[in-house]
Amino acid sequence: MKRESQLANQITEGIIWKQLLIFFFPIVFGTFFQQLYNTIDTVIVGHFIGKGALASVGGSSTQIVNLVVGFFTGLSSGASVIIAQFYGAKDERSVQESLHTAYAFSILGSIVISIPGVLLAPQMLRWMNTPSELIQDSTLYLRIYFAGILFVFIFNVGSSILRAIGDSKHPLYYLVICCLLNIILDILCVVWLDMGVAGAAAATFFSQAVSAALVTRKLMISGGIMKLSLKKLRFHANVLRSQLRIGMPAGFQSIMYSLSNVIIQTALNNFGTDTVAAWSVYGKLDAVFWMISGAIGISITTFVGQNFGARKYDRVKKSVRVCLGIDTLISVVLVVFFLLLRNPLFAIFTNDPDVIRIGCEMMALITPCYMFFICIEVLSGALRGIGDVIIPTLITLGGVCIFRILWLIGALRIRPTVGAIILSYPVTWLITSILFIIYYLHRKKRILIG
Repeated sequence: MKRESQLANQITEGIIWKQLLIFFFPIVFGTFFQQLYNTIDTVIVGHFIGKGALASVGGSSTQIVNLVVGFFTGLSSGASVIIAQFYGAKDERSVQESLHTAYAFSILGSIVISIPGVLLAPQMLRWMNTPSELIQDSTLYLRIYFAGILFVFIFNVGSSILRAIGDSKHPLYYLVICCLLNIILDILCVVWLDMGVAGAAAATFFSQAVSAALVTRKLMISGGIMKLSLKKLRFHANVLRSQLRIGMPAGFQSIMYSLSNVIIQTALNNFGTDTVAAWSVYGKLDAVFWMISGAIGISITTFVGQNFGARKYDRVKKSVRVCLGIDTLISVVLVVFFLLLRNPLFAIFTNDPDVIRIGCEMMALITPCYMFFICIEVLSGALRGIGDVIIPTLITLGGVCIFRILWLIGALRIRPTVGAIILSYPVTWLITSILFIIYYLHRKKRILIG
């Protein structure tokens, strides 16, 4: 119990920028290793099988996986916010109910999603205009991934629970272990056993199973308020409603992001395998920015959630400003890094000159506009931490999803090029960011944190 109090004090007490960075770095390193699951698959597949397999692993199949996993991650954020608030308020009974409800929901959710995912994989790929030569390998990869979706959900919800109480280190340790395991299994299955795309998917399947087992064991051996007991897994109606009230809009918001990406992937699929492969590689490099941005979002949501629950409203306001500064500095560094090193970075994944050329053009167009996304991540995370999710979801719906679709419809009629499609990202980020700034300033005046 003493250790748990110390974890809480790291967030509700002390110098904000130091505590934020202490909490942030394990998250971002953990997300980095989590991203390495698919990145290692992509590197090994791209070099040892070919660009067709590269496009199969990283093209339409990745967008479908992101759609499903992103939705559940959004749902689990409802549990992390509720647990953070109850933990900050030292409400032991509510924390216990929230913990076991979240785990029960992750198990049920995996069953509901896994079965149709396995059955409908080829049809989903056809809906996205996936090139015919990629359908077979993409279907195989998707089916193996969906078969192990339980492990993905368990790890995500378990990690979000640990982070909600201030423990961002143990999820990092588990991800490092499982990432190394994934690399070993990738080399064994793809290079030595020549299992192709199935080998890459199987390596990810077993690695994620280990990560789920580790995070579950950590919660089961924890003492006091955060102890998980499999016998107590059940749905507590009041807690479930609270978690869904926050988690559903967040999950819906993630779906909107993913759906717009699916639509863009569908449009890019019409430009052939080289473009699909280039977009697949860019997605792996681009994930560096998103993992850092996501870590910032988790950090500010947890910080705001605990301090809001502890009624330390001044720390809520200050933590938002600090996060905006940290995110801006990191984004500037990433923009410079990607622009200067884009050619050698793409060469890590493929030796094909056309794929590298197309990918570098994509990166030069999108990367400088990362700065537009800073306010979206930080302000939406802060609002989510105080339980305000409806309006941010509507802002995201209008700015990121609806306007992006309208842009694509218009752009493809006026100028059907890869550049016109990709430009939808920075344009919609800028519009959505402006809307979030306006709403956040308005919201501050109406609540105690203003």
